[in-house]
Amino acid sequence: MTQGLCPDRLHGNYSTIVPTPMSQPNDLLNELKIDRRPQPSGSRSGLWIALGIVVLLGVLATGWWFFLRDDRIAVQTAPVLAIGQGGGSASVLDATGYVVARRMATVSSKITGRVQDVLIEEGQRVAEGEVMARLDPVDAQAQHDLAAAQLSAARSQIDSLGAQLREADANVKRLQALIERRLVPRSQYEQALAQRDSLKAQKTTAERNARVAAESLAIAGNGLDNTVVRAPFAGVVIAKAAQPGEIVSPLSAGGGFTRTGIGTIVDMDSLEVEVDVNEAFIGRVQPGMPIQATLNAYPDWKIPGAVIAIIPTADRGKATVRVRVGLDAKDDRIVPDMGVRVSFLEETAQPQADQPQPGVLVPASAIVRRDGKAVAFTISNDSARLQAVTLGRSLGNDREVMSGLAAGQRVITDPPENLVDGSAVRDAADIR
Repeated sequence: MTQGLCPDRLHGNYSTIVPTPMSQPNDLLNELKIDRRPQPSGSRSGLWIALGIVVLLGVLATGWWFFLRDDRIAVQTAPVLAIGQGGGSASVLDATGYVVARRMATVSSKITGRVQDVLIEEGQRVAEGEVMARLDPVDAQAQHDLAAAQLSAARSQIDSLGAQLREADANVKRLQALIERRLVPRSQYEQALAQRDSLKAQKTTAERNARVAAESLAIAGNGLDNTVVRAPFAGVVIAKAAQPGEIVSPLSAGGGFTRTGIGTIVDMDSLEVEVDVNEAFIGRVQPGMPIQATLNAYPDWKIPGAVIAIIPTADRGKATVRVRVGLDAKDDRIVPDMGVRVSFLEETAQPQADQPQPGVLVPASAIVRRDGKAVAFTISNDSARLQAVTLGRSLGNDREVMSGLAAGQRVITDPPENLVDGSAVRDAADIR
């Protein structure tokens, strides 16, 4: 008997049928049964491998997060500023404002006309009287030429009447000699005399007409000159408002199609600072008081100056008084509308040898109470350091510190309650 394979149609397996010559019928039937026991599967082992990889990646990600997470406390900081050494000045009040120009003008033409040329650009320096633009001079030139022709005609008429007057005067003198010798009738002499006087009157009228024509020519010349737009003072162009081909007018014609200016210039030598001081502290400010200005754009540049005037009116809505401040420095970096912080200074007397030296200035929010003592937190190597301080005067929003801090350090403003000496911190300014 031969040996064969029997297919398992449910599982794709094959069972072996081995007949033997000595087998009984029941044994043969048992041998023909299909083996349905589960067989090992390659797909199930692959699933376990994938699951292991996922678990491993999760463990690695968790460890990586724990390794990289930043538990440092984010804090705000401010610099510690010196407020003067010996005979210096102490700030009694700080205020913010803007740089303004006392001389600033939007230059326009005196007449309505079409722009022919624009000779300025933003940032260009112009001298007083320098040409900024020209208008189309056709109409003004025609009026000027007409006035010139009228003046020429009036002068020609004067010359003609002058010649006639000289002839009439000679005729009168000749007839006067003849009438004395009774050679001509007196009526002829009187007629010549009247003609001479008439010519004199006509010449006088012609001379007056010539003067009127000359004045008309001057007016026409002014009209022609008005087509040239010049700078009223030396300064810097900060805006160019018109282009060739546009219509400009000294008055707005409405509709948005007529320009009212050629450009805007600023006299940089007239720059000053205007600040709004809270009316509760305006008593600390006096005319001529020294100041120190710091531009927002250049925080390390301290500009000396003095108070020019206190405007004698208050803003009811903001409860402030405007103060004009002059700057001692003239620099190209100072431009209109820049933000500026002004410290009003009070001259201090020269300290004696036994008097303590002035301390430093910090924001009042940096001073807190811990265990009943005034302290401040500084940053050193990303750690908070508790510093006991000796306080001085309150100067606006700042506080004078006599000891415990040094100029150049950075203090933590509004330190949280859970901040202690040695806490790991990070400056919020470094995060951005």
